[in-house]
Amino acid sequence: MTSIAAEPWFQAPALRRVFELLNVDGGEARVVGGAVRNALLGLPGGDVDLATTWHPEDVAERARTAGIKVVPTGIDHGTVTLVIDGTPYEVTTLREDVATDGRRAEVAFGSGWKEDAARRDFTINALYANSQGEIFDYVGGLADIESRTLRFIGNAAERIAEDYLRILRFFRFFAHYGSGRPDAEGLRACAQARAKLATLSAERVWTEMKKLLSAEDPGRALLWMRQAGVLGEVLPETEKWGIDAIPGLIAAEKAFSWAPDPLLRLTAIVPPDAERLEALAERLRLSKAEAACLVRFAEAPAIAAALPDAALDRELYRHGAEGIVARLRLSLASARRKAETDPAYLAETAAFQRLLVRAEKWQRPAFPLNGADVLKAGVAPGPEVGALLSQLENFWIERNFSVDRATLVARLESLVQAR
Repeated sequence: MTSIAAEPWFQAPALRRVFELLNVDGGEARVVGGAVRNALLGLPGGDVDLATTWHPEDVAERARTAGIKVVPTGIDHGTVTLVIDGTPYEVTTLREDVATDGRRAEVAFGSGWKEDAARRDFTINALYANSQGEIFDYVGGLADIESRTLRFIGNAAERIAEDYLRILRFFRFFAHYGSGRPDAEGLRACAQARAKLATLSAERVWTEMKKLLSAEDPGRALLWMRQAGVLGEVLPETEKWGIDAIPGLIAAEKAFSWAPDPLLRLTAIVPPDAERLEALAERLRLSKAEAACLVRFAEAPAIAAALPDAALDRELYRHGAEGIVARLRLSLASARRKAETDPAYLAETAAFQRLLVRAEKWQRPAFPLNGADVLKAGVAPGPEVGALLSQLENFWIERNFSVDRATLVARLESLVQAR
């Protein structure tokens, strides 16, 4: 029998305590979902969730009696979180769907493991492990783990109609765990229901897309999303821009040990248009930091491979490093991809790599003057102070930041005298 008993996280004292708490008096708890799936795939476990025959009020009462911290994270839907030694364990009562509207489900508590498995989304997410680590499979998940097939449980269209977010989850899980072609029935059902994505909250959509774009290689998933018309529903900005830059970017990430960056990958598939990216950020409710990152990318100048170092430094000072570094990474990835079939791009690849190294190490120099220096030179408070500072700063920038303070003060004085 398949077992995950040897997994270190499975033998953690905190998890054993949860089993001891709930596997008594005829009740039972089993680990379910991602932790089991990842253990069988040889991947890190992540959060450990459990399903139980106990009702949530009983779980909470037993835990409090045992001195365990209880967080009622979703008690109306059967979920409480037990925190032991700083580790959270989400415990959910076995459930059956009563009614759904594509966004939320009305559930009834049950005691049947098969019924609980049947209401879940994908076969690989509906595997249970008891306290001995033995695996229980009611939906064919083990075979799909073996073949890395992502498949809806039962009828794909019905599973999607229960929660339309499952359309995006289908592609997200395929990006992380699938291989080959996506399941044909699932792909067809996602394509047919894609318009329903508009009924979901922007936050849920962006959360799924961000997770998808964080996969080691989201390229195949994005390709199938485009084929199914799903990508255009959530990211219409990609329609005329395309996803062709993704394979080169993924290859560059591996070559240069860049950490997967969902925002950089997003910039690779949308046009560098600040107005459109601001609208995208607002539509999908990106965080302020994420939105600012997209805008800085769009507003950064395109950097030519032949740009001299001094000119790059000036652009970095004027526009900041973040957007330019993103642009350079995409340019480097593109040049590397082209060089695979055309050696003429090798020199361009080397040039972009050198510029990127310089940009990543760049530190903003401090302009030697400030408003107090202008006031001291006899200029009255007002717009002219800023205008003079800007003029002197441009003089300093164009000379590659090499003009010292004394020279700038002398120039300031001469400008004031010439007014």
